[in-house]
Amino acid sequence: QVQLVESGGGLVQAGGSLRLSCAASGRTSSMTAMAWFHQAPGKDRLFVAAVSWRDGNTYYADSVKGRFTMSRDNAKNTVYLQMNSLKPEDTAVYYCAAGDRGIVTTFTVEYDYWGQGTQVTVSS
Repeated sequence: QVQLVESGGGLVQAGGSLRLSCAASGRTSSMTAMAWFHQAPGKDRLFVAAVSWRDGNTYYADSVKGRFTMSRDNAKNTVYLQMNSLKPEDTAVYYCAAGDRGIVTTFTVEYDYWGQGTQVTVSS
């Protein structure tokens, strides 16, 4: 089992920045990918960004490319999501996810471990 704890959400004005963190514990040696998803009220949970735990390659949703940066600290088993130029449409609960299936994917079903979520609210 892997446990994930997110932090760093909050309220920010449009154009501002936030940095989310996700710390993993437990059987972290089995992890092969970590990702961020977000979910707005009444909407599906959508892919934001992912990182391969093996080679560090990162992947982004088109809607956040150039604005968000995902990074990892292997020694701390922690990933970060630096969010710049935030827009009101970025408002959602942001979830950290981890997978151990050897692939990096944008699909929620491929991730077995989830954090509790952290709220990000961007005011206009």
